[in-house]
Amino acid sequence: MNEFLLIFRRDFTTKEIQPSPEEMQQHFQQWQNWFGSLAAQDKLARPLQRWDGQGKIVTNNKNVTNGPYVEIKESIGGMIIVKAKDYDEAAEIAQNCPILNLGGNVEIRMAVNS
Repeated sequence: MNEFLLIFRRDFTTKEIQPSPEEMQQHFQQWQNWFGSLAAQDKLARPLQRWDGQGKIVTNNKNVTNGPYVEIKESIGGMIIVKAKDYDEAAEIAQNCPILNLGGNVEIRMAVNS
């Protein structure tokens, strides 16, 4: 069994498409249900890592600035590591991710153990 990083992205800046507080409550319930399902199947390797609003960007000229840049429309909302045999199985897991219900997407990368 391999581990895959699922990175959740969506547009957090366009005011018109942001969910209402009631919709967010329903959305959080979807996340809890999805995590519960993954845990029950022993597919959840590490829980959600939510972005705390802070970060740093290191550029190719070695400058360090606060980031990520607010100019970008699509932002990372969180990530988890799941257990799957291959990319296809990881993609099947990602197809049920609640971020998709808000117009977001999921990037999948193999987690490399050192």
